[in-house]
Amino acid sequence: MDKLELQKIANEVRKDIVTAVHSAGAGHPGGSLSATEVFTYLYFAEMNIDPKNPKDPNRDRFVLSKGHTAPGYYSVLAERGYFPKEDLKTLRKLGSYLQGHPDMKHIPGVDMSSGSLGQGISAAVGMAISAKLSGDTYRVYTLLGDGEIQEGQVWEASMLAGFRKLDNLVVIVDNNGLQIDGPIDQVNSPYPIDKKFEAFNFHVINVADGNDFDQLAAAFAEAKTVKGMPTAIIMKTVKGKGVSYMENQVGWHGKAPNDEQYEQAMAELEKAGEALCQK
Repeated sequence: MDKLELQKIANEVRKDIVTAVHSAGAGHPGGSLSATEVFTYLYFAEMNIDPKNPKDPNRDRFVLSKGHTAPGYYSVLAERGYFPKEDLKTLRKLGSYLQGHPDMKHIPGVDMSSGSLGQGISAAVGMAISAKLSGDTYRVYTLLGDGEIQEGQVWEASMLAGFRKLDNLVVIVDNNGLQIDGPIDQVNSPYPIDKKFEAFNFHVINVADGNDFDQLAAAFAEAKTVKGMPTAIIMKTVKGKGVSYMENQVGWHGKAPNDEQYEQAMAELEKAGEALCQK
């Protein structure tokens, strides 16, 4: 799939995110929007998956370690055909299968329930070890927040991944620079992130702009060539990307737009979509 098609899909995913969070009256738009390109690239270009057979034993696995950005995850799953897009409007509603955090028992395409920060990477490491023990060829991807990597469990899992030489594992860090309490370097700085993963025997790829598909494609292509060690992709992104008033604003970590803000966001995204169609 070419870059323009991916950009168009990502724009639709952004509309879905804003719509779902607005409908719910709650949720986490900022980190969902910063990760939109990587969600889109994974599900439309990178991973070996089949929405018609979500339990295929040979499928690649994905674990959303930063589980609160479920609106982004659900939106790309819906765009990819795992479930109807209309269902996104039931996000967080009583009786909906689309809970505030991913639920592997009820949501097609979700490989691991997640949300308690730090735990998703441990599950991903376990999946990667399982593949090695079974001689399976599937790859495992996990997406972490940069605030999330302040959790000690992340580094315990990373130590094991490096020790076990899990070259079927790709750990992605969404480095948008903001967490719920403010800038990550003022709350509990995880920097330098790349040097930390290198110390745990990871091959590290720094992506200057994680909202750029060319740079993501190069990073994931490089990851596929790595043998004998896991890969960490550290990507700089913009929190709230694509919605002007949300970009780089920590207040949009975990709140929903009101009706007026929703209309403004959708108008901006419609305009961005029209511009892509004219390319």
